[in-house]
Amino acid sequence: MDIRKIVITGGPCAGKTTALSWIQNTFTKKGYRVLFVPETATELISGGVAPWTCGTNADYQKGQVRLQLVKEDIFLKAAQTMDADRILIVCDRGALDNRAYMDEAEWAEVLDALQADEVSLRDSYDAVFHLVTAARGAEEAYTLSNNIARTESVEQACEVDDKLIAAWTGHPHLRIIDNATDFQQKLERLIAEIASFLGEPEPMEIERKFLIEYPDLGWLESLPKCEKVDIIQTYLISPDDRQIRVRRRGSKGHYIYYLSEKRRVTPYRRIALERRLSEEEYRNMLASADPEAHPIRKTRYCLADHDDYFEIDIYPEWKKQAILEIELSSSEEEVRIPDGIHVIREVTEDKRYRNYALAHEMVPED
Repeated sequence: MDIRKIVITGGPCAGKTTALSWIQNTFTKKGYRVLFVPETATELISGGVAPWTCGTNADYQKGQVRLQLVKEDIFLKAAQTMDADRILIVCDRGALDNRAYMDEAEWAEVLDALQADEVSLRDSYDAVFHLVTAARGAEEAYTLSNNIARTESVEQACEVDDKLIAAWTGHPHLRIIDNATDFQQKLERLIAEIASFLGEPEPMEIERKFLIEYPDLGWLESLPKCEKVDIIQTYLISPDDRQIRVRRRGSKGHYIYYLSEKRRVTPYRRIALERRLSEEEYRNMLASADPEAHPIRKTRYCLADHDDYFEIDIYPEWKKQAILEIELSSSEEEVRIPDGIHVIREVTEDKRYRNYALAHEMVPED
C-alpha cells in the first residue's frame, strides 16, 4: 500500500477550494483513493472558537494544532484499513500554517504544550503545495465573500502569504504556484506538480545546478523565507546503473530519515524514488555503506524567492564557493537567480559536482 500525505496551502483567496475539486477528479481517475482532511481553522472559527474568543491567541493555536494532528492521525489510520493500493491524503492546510499567525514566543509555547518539534511537524508531510494569494498578481479576483473566516485586506493577504511560505520553507518538497497565468492554467500547473511528485507517469526529477560564490551566511539567515537544515548523505553499495543513498535531514537535534534511489536519463532529468525511514532502519542501512564513498556532510539553506524554491548547499571543505540547485517543472523553464547570489557558472552537466562524485572525491575550489 502506497499512502502519501500532502498539504495544499496558500494565501487568502488563492483558489484552494477549486483546487481540491480538481485534485479529487484528476487523481481518482488515475486510480488513487483520495481523502481530504478539512481545514481546521474554518471549522473552529465557524463554530465560535477563534483567536479573538479564546483567552489568548496561543490558547487558540494550541487547540487548532492539536485538532489538526488528531484529524490527520485518524485519516492515516483509516487509510491503512482501506482496500486500495494507492491512497492520497490531502490536507487542506497543515500544522505549520498556524505558525504564520503567531510570533516566535507563541509558537514555542505551542510546541512545548504539544511536546513536539518544528522539524517533525513540518516534514511529516510528503509534499507541500502553496497557492499564491490572488491579492498578489490577480488582484481583480481577490474577494472575502466565499469564506466567513477570511477578513484580510489585499495588503494583509500578501503579508499572510509571505508568512505562510516562510513557515513551510525548509521542507524538502515545497512548490509555490504563482499567478503568472490565468486561474485555469494555475490549477493545471498545480496538478502537474502533484502528478510529478507522485511519479505520474513516472517519478521524474528535473533540476539545474549552479556553482556560486560563497554566500553571506548571516544575510541568508536574516531572510524571513530562508531556513537552514543539516544533512548527512551516505551512499550504499548499489548496481552500476543507479545510485542508492540514505539521508539524515533536520536541525536543532531533530531529524527525518530518507532512502533515495536515482537513475539519470538526461543531463537535466532523472528518475527518482524516495521513501521515509525510521531511525532504526536508517542506522541498519548504514551497514551497507559504500566503502569507497565518504559520507557527505553539508548545511543546506532552503530559500523561497519570487515564488521559486532554491537549495544552497554549503560544504565544510569549501570556503570560496557553494552549490545552488532548483527543481523545475520542465527543462525549458527559466531560472531567476535570487538577488545577492553570484553565479560562477552552471554545472548541471558537470559530473564532478554531482553529490555522488563529491562523495568519492571532493572537487577542489576554483
